[in-house]
Amino acid sequence: MQVDHPFHFDGRGHTASTGEEDHVRDMIEQFLFTTAGERVNRPDFGSGLLRQVFEPNREELEAVLQFTIQAGLQRWLGDLIEVRTVEVQSQDATLWVTVGYLLRRTGASRRDTFPGGV
Repeated sequence: MQVDHPFHFDGRGHTASTGEEDHVRDMIEQFLFTTAGERVNRPDFGSGLLRQVFEPNREELEAVLQFTIQAGLQRWLGDLIEVRTVEVQSQDATLWVTVGYLLRRTGASRRDTFPGGV
């Protein structure tokens, strides 16, 4: 079992834990919503998604984010997952990032969607 993200306590007052699949999803979410420079000793960890908050929704933005997110996931989580697809779509004032991946240890295929404000 892994510590659940965001950190919280369970009904018994203990640190909440989660299974491996949910923990990997949590790590993908942390990568997406971390800005480069936030992590000590890992200045290039993060996707840059939050920096796009004041940028206009354009196809070029989606393409750049798709490329940088896929490259970052392969670099930082490549030992845990095999990234199959990354889709970035803008809808109204929200960017939707969908990541399709294979868990290397179990071979399970997953597809998770994360909303990010723009």
